[in-house]
Amino acid sequence: MDAFYASVEQRDAPELRGRPLAVGHGEARGVVAAASYEARAFGVKSAMPSVSAKRRCPELIFVPPRFEVYRAVSQQIHAIFARYTDLIQPLSLDEAYLDVTADARGLGTAWATAKAIRAAIAEETGLTASAGISYNKFLAKLASDQKKPNGQFAVTPEMGAEWVAGLPVERFHGVGPVTAAKMRRLGIERGVDLAAKSLAFLAEHFGSSADWYHGIARGIDHRPVESNRVRKSSGSETTFARDLIDPLEIEAAVAQQAEEVWNWCVSRGRYGRTVTVKAKYADFRQVTRSRSTPAPVRDRDQLLATARALIGTLYPLTLGLRLVGVTVSGFPAEDAVPSLFD
Repeated sequence: MDAFYASVEQRDAPELRGRPLAVGHGEARGVVAAASYEARAFGVKSAMPSVSAKRRCPELIFVPPRFEVYRAVSQQIHAIFARYTDLIQPLSLDEAYLDVTADARGLGTAWATAKAIRAAIAEETGLTASAGISYNKFLAKLASDQKKPNGQFAVTPEMGAEWVAGLPVERFHGVGPVTAAKMRRLGIERGVDLAAKSLAFLAEHFGSSADWYHGIARGIDHRPVESNRVRKSSGSETTFARDLIDPLEIEAAVAQQAEEVWNWCVSRGRYGRTVTVKAKYADFRQVTRSRSTPAPVRDRDQLLATARALIGTLYPLTLGLRLVGVTVSGFPAEDAVPSLFD
């Protein structure tokens, strides 16, 4: 979906259409959960502190998130998906992989199927979606960003390896900022550079990820669409626009992430025993702190307090944080249901 949370808010409040909008809380300790395309034009991004967002765009309008509405719209969208295939792997409320090989509606091509799905979404929800079409998940994921918003792009088998060759490594799913920086130090800036490295070289420098990088540099990804995948954890993390050292700013971000994780737990009726906070320092050093309880955490305030207590173990900070994240895991076996909307 295109700017999903923000687009829902603009759909439901016509006076907000065409205006820079952020979903989140605009107070000093707030964080942007999502930004409309009008706001993105000013450099406003999700996970950005509200103060920074307002500085970039003084006319920015903040609206509080309505997760129950976003979940309801997401159910509508996934119901549309189900008309075209049973092989659906949800990634989030607004994104999923679909295997349409069987061509259940007899439309002839994946391109035609994507157009039909996008048209149905627009007609039934009033929202726009973008699609990436390809012969594997890695390329489809990359292609889905190519023509945003409200477009679609296909990477065919004939063009796959050549298309990947020209992309910067930062675009690759599974290559984060730290890995991308390491690749650049090794002279790997684009897919063509990655493809030129031997598997032995990649294993020496990237360990168990070598096979993955060796494959995607050639447009190869054999992972199937897993419609019954069971999630073992739920997490949210934020990479800040600038390194943070003020505990109030850091805890505001942790609170926002804990809120997102809690909403996920409530929406699926799944509650875990272990809360983990991850922090990455300005020098890219990463630490985690975890706490487990005898029974699953079923109280929002308990989750928030635990996350704040865990991040508090890092104080006082002598180096700023560039990223923090909150994760809940340790779901009871009987809660391990595969559906996104159980």
